[in-house]
Amino acid sequence: MDLSNAPSRAKRLVCENDIIYSAVRPNQRHFGFIKNPQSNLVVSTGFIVISCVSSQLFPKYLYYYLTSDRSIEYLHSIAEGSTSAYPSLKPTDIESLKIILPPLAEQRAIADVLSALDDKIDLLHRQNQTLEALAQTLFRQWFIEEAEDDWEEGTLGDLVEFHYGKGLPQSNRSGSGYPVVGSSGIIDFHSEFLVDGPGIVTGRKGSLGKVIYIFENFYPIDTTFYVKTIKDSPNLYFEYCLLNSIGFENMNTDSAVPGLNRTNALSVETNIPSQQNITRFNNLVHPAFQKIKSNTSQIQTLEKIRETLLPKLMSGEVRVR
Repeated sequence: MDLSNAPSRAKRLVCENDIIYSAVRPNQRHFGFIKNPQSNLVVSTGFIVISCVSSQLFPKYLYYYLTSDRSIEYLHSIAEGSTSAYPSLKPTDIESLKIILPPLAEQRAIADVLSALDDKIDLLHRQNQTLEALAQTLFRQWFIEEAEDDWEEGTLGDLVEFHYGKGLPQSNRSGSGYPVVGSSGIIDFHSEFLVDGPGIVTGRKGSLGKVIYIFENFYPIDTTFYVKTIKDSPNLYFEYCLLNSIGFENMNTDSAVPGLNRTNALSVETNIPSQQNITRFNNLVHPAFQKIKSNTSQIQTLEKIRETLLPKLMSGEVRVR
């Protein structure tokens, strides 16, 4: 695509080893490192594109430095002082950031350690996506494509209940313990839980369409619905796949802030399969979900290691050669 024909906000070319960093609200952590880009790849003007021009600075080290909590907090404080309608950065704000610069070989070693953790986390996420896709394919085959003629016709409300989550301001969260779940997924942790796991959460306000399966006890906040089953389905695998097949993202009822109306959602028409079929399906996909559970536990452990190592490596408290 010729750059002149790109959408109005997609006007910034990026190259190999560039860093893209959201100019708006840095604390939301929207950033990325460009690897193997297609030719003429462009990004929105809502991102600042950062390129290393010094031979003494390793690009991936810079990426990790800029995405450390310390850098994010500093840059967000600058963004909050901006004169725009919302917290935002200018390229010069990042250019003026002071950086700890160990020898180039040590920069590479630091980046290699953190990249190895990120690669393992990414691999586990991709395994989970594959396992979920297999379960969803089986669900579609059994309950949609090969639905039996004698199944009762009903609504989603015949199978599940939607309950409101509860407000929990960030300042009140302990930061460890049980998952705090928002409309886009796990957003934090807290010492108390609201709902016994396993459970399902979907967005009520803000981000719609994502259906989140939680293996342990959890705390759904007030932008979400959490799901209770009416059937004998303690693991909720059937319900999880059913909700994923509906497309709640297409049921927005609020033009200002995306919102899902509970009555409308529970009125969606669906087949009501026999309890025997639900149980058979749950038993068949159980090993896949247990593997997802194991992978998720590994991901959380690796993320904690990464969170612990990153500031120590960036500050020089921990040295690698």
